[in-house]
Amino acid sequence: MNGQVIFIAVVLCSTVPTMARDLVIPDPNITPGVMLPISKMVVCNTKWGLDKRHVTAKMKREVFILYGLSGRDDKSCRLDSHGRRWEIDHLEPRQLGGADVLPNIWPQCYSGRWNANMKDRLENLLHRKVCAGEISLKMAQKEFVGDWRIAHRKYFGVSK
Repeated sequence: MNGQVIFIAVVLCSTVPTMARDLVIPDPNITPGVMLPISKMVVCNTKWGLDKRHVTAKMKREVFILYGLSGRDDKSCRLDSHGRRWEIDHLEPRQLGGADVLPNIWPQCYSGRWNANMKDRLENLLHRKVCAGEISLKMAQKEFVGDWRIAHRKYFGVSK
């Protein structure tokens, strides 16, 4: 009987929907990250946020599906204080040369201990450091490989 209980537990754990995952960091099998061949001069002279983005509505729908989510209103992420749930985020930040392609985006919560706003803060800091000559572009890009929270702790200390 114990063998049956263990088997059932294994089956239940392996059939948990994708959305039950922690989406603080992207799944590297879905979102490995993609960098553009870009220079520091371009990185520092582009008006990020005012430039043209190339992430389409179709790409956003596709990435929600890839992560097992229904879309922006998927309730597996709590609302933040502005009534938002999800940001389609770039693993490798655009302002550091991250590409607007499906393998570089994932749905990230605006709420929670580690959230999209915190990652955005890290992106902005590293962009400023690159442009001030305090850190190389390549080093800043490497900070987002794997788990961006490691770099966040490095530059801002431990989160709550």
